[in-house]
Amino acid sequence: MKILFLPFLKISTGHHAVAEALIRSLEKRIYNIDCKKIDIFSYTDKLLEKAFRVTYLKWIDHSPETFEWIYRNFVYPSNSTKHLNLYEKKFLVKMKNLIENEQPNLIVCTQAFPSFLISRLRYYGVITPPVINVYTDFFINSLWGIHGIDYHFVPDFCIKKQLENKYNIHPNHVFVTGVPVDDCFLSSVKSKSAHSLPYHILVSGGNSGLGEIQQLISKLPIDNNYYFSVLCGHNKKLYREIIFLNQSNIKPLSYISSRETMNALYDGANAIITKPGGVTLSEALWKRLPIFVHASLPGQEDVNKEFLLKRKLIKTLDLNTSIAVQLNSFFSDVEEQNKLKQRVDEYISQFECLAWQKIMELTIKTMLKPPKVATFSDYNNLGM
Repeated sequence: MKILFLPFLKISTGHHAVAEALIRSLEKRIYNIDCKKIDIFSYTDKLLEKAFRVTYLKWIDHSPETFEWIYRNFVYPSNSTKHLNLYEKKFLVKMKNLIENEQPNLIVCTQAFPSFLISRLRYYGVITPPVINVYTDFFINSLWGIHGIDYHFVPDFCIKKQLENKYNIHPNHVFVTGVPVDDCFLSSVKSKSAHSLPYHILVSGGNSGLGEIQQLISKLPIDNNYYFSVLCGHNKKLYREIIFLNQSNIKPLSYISSRETMNALYDGANAIITKPGGVTLSEALWKRLPIFVHASLPGQEDVNKEFLLKRKLIKTLDLNTSIAVQLNSFFSDVEEQNKLKQRVDEYISQFECLAWQKIMELTIKTMLKPPKVATFSDYNNLGM
């Protein structure tokens, strides 16, 4: 049994994290399964992928306003025709070649662009194995392939209804799974009392150095009631800056590769301050950690933030106001803490299944069937 996972770009993003979490879950449970993760961009053109990746990171760092404008008007919630014109043909041929070469029994898209390409291939008559969209944010942007995709794993019941009502997708093909996370994050066993001092706060968002992280660190209270563990990831500059601060209640942590170590940090924390990336938010929701959002990158993080604020699942931090006052207000209000926990419990209770469980169920349906991949020779059907 072979499953092909398709994220996008070589940036350490939620698209890769979700694919890797699903692969680990499946490999633990299915004997002799072959899971492969491939970025279609670098598979198509390594130099172009690198140039795009560098440009993307610089763009959102130096001109977030223009990036947000482009995203809002052409990606979400645009009614674009979903044609990429100049590069579409090149990527379509490469995607078709990839599927023919790998011969998977099942394809899982954890990012919109690979899903778009497969949807277009099917539109042109190419037969592929069953395809699953696994949405890694709390919304669906207009680049995702919707029609021609067999199954949709969505983070919320309202998004399931959107697919059913707006796109006429049959409800039996849409499953509310939440944004998939690693197995170890699916339970919450607190190693620290919710009311014992000092409060341990995780601070996330430093891996890329984006998202006002330096400004946040400068505003953290030098207060014996709070202890901050700052997840710096690969951001060595941020790590050195925190060491240089020499504050006893602010500790930098370099990149953590162990999921068990990260899980222990979650269990020992009272809250998390983070940017609204889909995977980090989902892990924190599963761990029942109060979430404070200090900033958001333009595009998907802004939309995630709007979604969760509307459902009162997260709280915002105003960096122009005392962070200590804002945290004190929350931790002194037991009623608000209980209401927040209740809302998070209600959010998680809507999940119909876990993503890996449904994939296992679907693999049983396909294991006895050989992968059906078209090998048609008339490339004129693709306009080539």
